[in-house]
Amino acid sequence: MVDLMNRYLSVCAEAQQPPNTCVLKVLEDSSDGSLKLTGNDQLKHGDRLTDDDVLVLSKTLVGNSAIKGLDLRYNCITDKGAVYVAHLIQESESLQSLDLMCNNIEADGAEVIAKSLHKNKSLKSLRMTGNKIGNKGGMQLAAMLQTNVTLEEVDVSDCDLATQSVIAFAIVLKNNKGIRAINVSRPLLFSLQEETTVHMAQMLVVNKTLRELHMGKHDMTDTGVERLCEALKLNASLRYLDLRCNRITRDGAKCLSEVLKQNSSLEILDLSFNRIEDDGAVYLSEAIKLPHSKLKALSITSNNIGKEGLMSLSEAMRVNSCLTHIYIWGNKLEEPVCMAFSQLISSGQLLGEHTDVSPYEVDGRVFLAEASHGLRRHYYWTSRYGAYGDSSNSAPALMASDSLALQIYPDSHL
Repeated sequence: MVDLMNRYLSVCAEAQQPPNTCVLKVLEDSSDGSLKLTGNDQLKHGDRLTDDDVLVLSKTLVGNSAIKGLDLRYNCITDKGAVYVAHLIQESESLQSLDLMCNNIEADGAEVIAKSLHKNKSLKSLRMTGNKIGNKGGMQLAAMLQTNVTLEEVDVSDCDLATQSVIAFAIVLKNNKGIRAINVSRPLLFSLQEETTVHMAQMLVVNKTLRELHMGKHDMTDTGVERLCEALKLNASLRYLDLRCNRITRDGAKCLSEVLKQNSSLEILDLSFNRIEDDGAVYLSEAIKLPHSKLKALSITSNNIGKEGLMSLSEAMRVNSCLTHIYIWGNKLEEPVCMAFSQLISSGQLLGEHTDVSPYEVDGRVFLAEASHGLRRHYYWTSRYGAYGDSSNSAPALMASDSLALQIYPDSHL
C-alpha cells in the first residue's frame, strides 16, 4: 500500500492535480485489498470524488494486483468518469468487486462500462444502483452478459430500466450460466400486462444457476406471482426471492405456499410491503410447519396482518426450527402476538438480532418495539461504519452460510 500511495502521488504530480485527502487516507489505512472511497462517510474529511479524481485513481490502479474491491458509492462520477472506470476494468486482471451506487452515470457511461466488460475475466460483482442509465444503458449491460461469463452479481435496481431492458436481462439469463444474483428492482413500467414477470418466470424454468432474484417495485399482482410460482416448481436452484413493494395479496401468498410445500429450494423470501393479510400468513405458516421446509428467513413487514396470521407464524416457528429469521414490524401487533414473540425471543428460539421487534413490559403488559434489523441485501440505509454481515442486515450472512452461496469480495453489500 505504501508503493500504491507513492504511485498515486506521482500520478497527481504528472496530472498537476492536488491529491484528494480521502484517497490518501484510504490508501494509508487500507490493508485488506479493498478501497472504500464512499462519498457518504461523514467520518472522512474531503470532497466527494469527481471525474478528475477517478482519472488519477484509475491510472494509479492499472497494473496493481493487490486491489480486489473498489467502492465508489455516493460520489460525483459522471459519464466522463465512467470512461476512466471502464479503462480500469479493461486493464485490470485482479479487480473482483466494483460498486458505483448513486453516482451520476447515465446511458453513455453504462455503455462504455458494458463494452469494457465484454472480455474482462476478473470482475465478479457490479453494482450500478441509483445511476439513471435508462433503457439504453440497461440494454447495453444485458448485451454484455451474452459474452461475459465471469460476472456473478449484477445490481441495476433504481436505474430507470424500461420493460424492454428488463426483458432483455431475462432473455440473456436463459443462457448465461455465470450470474448467481441479479437485482432489477424499481423499473419504470407503464403496462399492466406484467410482461417482465412473465419473462422472468420463463427464464427460471430453464436457468439452473441463479441463486438470487430481486423484483421489488414491479407492480406485480397475484397473477404475476402465479406465473412465477409455476416456474419455481420446476426450478431447484433459486434460494432468495425478493418481491417486496408489490401488489401481492393472500392469493399470491397461497401460490407461494404451494411452492414451499413442494420441497422448494427457497431459503429467503421477502414479501415486505405487500398485503397478504391474515389468510396469506396462515397459508405460509402451513407450508413452514412441514418438516421438509427449507425456509430460513421470512420478511412480511407492513402486510396488514392481524392476530390470527401472526400467531400462526409464531406457532410455525415453534414447530420448525429451520425458520430462524422473521420480520413482522408494521402489522397489527396485539397483546397475544407480543407475548408469543416475546416468548420465542426469551426462550432462544428466535434471536433478537434475527427479527425487527424487541419486547418490553409496561404495567405488566408486554409490547413490541421496532428494532433496526432487516432482511435487505440491497438497501440504501447501509451502515457507513459497520462491518459486512452485521445484525442490521441479515441476508448476506444467511447467504454466506450456504455452501452454494457466492463468495464475492467480503466487504461488498450487493
